[in-house]
Amino acid sequence: FSFLQERLRCTLVLLVLLHSTDSFYVPGVAPINFHRNDPVEIKAVKLTSSRTQLPYEYYSLPFCQPTKITYKAENLGEVLRGDRIVNTPFQVSMNVEKKCEVLCNLPNKAVTLTVEQSKLIAERIREDYYVHLIADNLPVATRLEFYSNREEEEKKKEKDVQFEHGYRLGFMDGNKFYLHNHLSFILYYHREDVEENQEPTYRVVRFEVIPQSIKLEDLKADEKSMCTLPEATGSAPQEIDPLKENQLLFTYSVHWEESDIKWASRWDTYLTMSDVQIHWFSIINSVVVVFFLSGILSMIIIRTLRKDIANYNKEDDIEDTMEESGWKLVHGDVFRPPQYPMILSSLLGSGIQLFCMILIVIFVAMLGMLSPSSRGALMTTACFLFMFMGVFGGFFAGRLYRTLKGHRWKKGAFCTATLYPGVVFGICFVLNCFIWGKHSSGAVPFPTMVALLCMWFGISLPLVYLGYYFGFRKQPYDNPVRTNQIPRQIPEQRWYMNKFVGILMAGILPFGAMFIELFFIFSAIWENQFYYLFGFLFLVFIILVVSCSQISIVMVYFQLCAEDYRWWWRTFLVSGGSAFYVLIYAVFYFVNKLDIVEFIPSLLYFGYTALMVLSFWLLTGTIGFYAAYMFVRKIYAAVKID
Repeated sequence: FSFLQERLRCTLVLLVLLHSTDSFYVPGVAPINFHRNDPVEIKAVKLTSSRTQLPYEYYSLPFCQPTKITYKAENLGEVLRGDRIVNTPFQVSMNVEKKCEVLCNLPNKAVTLTVEQSKLIAERIREDYYVHLIADNLPVATRLEFYSNREEEEKKKEKDVQFEHGYRLGFMDGNKFYLHNHLSFILYYHREDVEENQEPTYRVVRFEVIPQSIKLEDLKADEKSMCTLPEATGSAPQEIDPLKENQLLFTYSVHWEESDIKWASRWDTYLTMSDVQIHWFSIINSVVVVFFLSGILSMIIIRTLRKDIANYNKEDDIEDTMEESGWKLVHGDVFRPPQYPMILSSLLGSGIQLFCMILIVIFVAMLGMLSPSSRGALMTTACFLFMFMGVFGGFFAGRLYRTLKGHRWKKGAFCTATLYPGVVFGICFVLNCFIWGKHSSGAVPFPTMVALLCMWFGISLPLVYLGYYFGFRKQPYDNPVRTNQIPRQIPEQRWYMNKFVGILMAGILPFGAMFIELFFIFSAIWENQFYYLFGFLFLVFIILVVSCSQISIVMVYFQLCAEDYRWWWRTFLVSGGSAFYVLIYAVFYFVNKLDIVEFIPSLLYFGYTALMVLSFWLLTGTIGFYAAYMFVRKIYAAVKID
């Protein structure tokens, strides 16, 4: 009883601690209060393009530089994403307007771009690059106003506003290149409530930019670095001729506006999805698919199984039953260990590792702890969790390997710890060499790569060994029937029992349950969008788990009814069938949605897609395998066998 009291006390203390953490902000995302005239630092993140998929750091182009360039210390996720956060020479002060100011140190002397620099800028404009800046950790956005398909009367009154992340580096008109050399910053602040005699404090709640291209002659600059902007109608844009030197001025203006938006909801403008309905449609569609599957399961399997088990268990009809066909006939072979048990258990161990990692990441993100405002947090968390989940992967792999009559547990543990991560590391390393060749900031630096290897061999490998050791020592899974000495002959199978047909049939329903969410995930990865609907994603993940389990049970039941007992590998392959559809969808997305034409961006796209498909196959295959294994053990435990 005292032990129970102690446990209750511990639980209460934990709950109190958890409750008290609600009053804190997520680390690194606490608000900053500014007074009037306080400097608001504008930093640059990177340049990105959905056409090349190669991020570059801000100073890879000849922008104006501050006297001392300092890079922010970055977390693992930021480095892997290609972010290189650096200071800029923009001088912005809280609630202080600036009409027009020359950016570079020289007051009114034009910046001269060499032929090489002009060529590089023209190429980046042709490749459709966007520049990403941040002020007080808020990314810059370009406002896009357009009329939606409403009624004509409403059109005149109301425009739809959407925000584009970053701003375009420049634009093309025919064969001419124009650079956005003047930036009009519009910053919104929220005035905080303070006591009467205190100085008012402000918080930055939105950061917009209107990029403009203005010819050198039209920007009249004086000795004090001030300039005057021309009338909107009469100005010509600043052309960049890639074949000669170009002269131009980099200028900016700052405008402040008060806003009602509270600091806590300042990210809403970036995350507003105009189509939340489509997510609900996706969820309802997925739920219908799952109910449809459950219907099939309960109709076919439960009714048929009851009949089967009742028939098989009738003592007087044993002779007749032996003549019949059905899943009972393969009872002596159904638990016969498959070929390559070590590789199978290793892949399933990695699948368990992925499953635990994805489940925790989505759940934590759903609680709002991995919001886009904490840059790179999602990727960092995923990397560390994958390493630490090695202990579960090792445990399940070890126990299954022992069940499959394996003996070399050390080799099995090494295989589990290196097979899937080794393939991932190999593909990433090859792709990284190509990105290095392009001098992109998306290339993982050598020290980071060494750190990742240290994490793999220093955290993941020992944990997998630890889990494998305990899993291998544990009692193997209890199979309800004995395996015969001599394997039974398998009758000739119908065409629809082919593995590939099985993959096509089994994959379509789980894929149908999640493909709308997949579109948004692809947009987030390849088109620099923010993905934040983790609540929907969590629901879709649960639906995916349920539908994979159900379809796997249906497929293994049909296979055993056809007297084919080689179900171990087949279930694993067939349950991962939806990964095949993800691959087809990725090719469709590449052709229809992305404007990628060059070799290296295409290679990157298909390299990373291959990793996603492989991981998805491991995940869904593992879910299906364990569901089928539990099902097979259940049905054979229910029949009497002599």
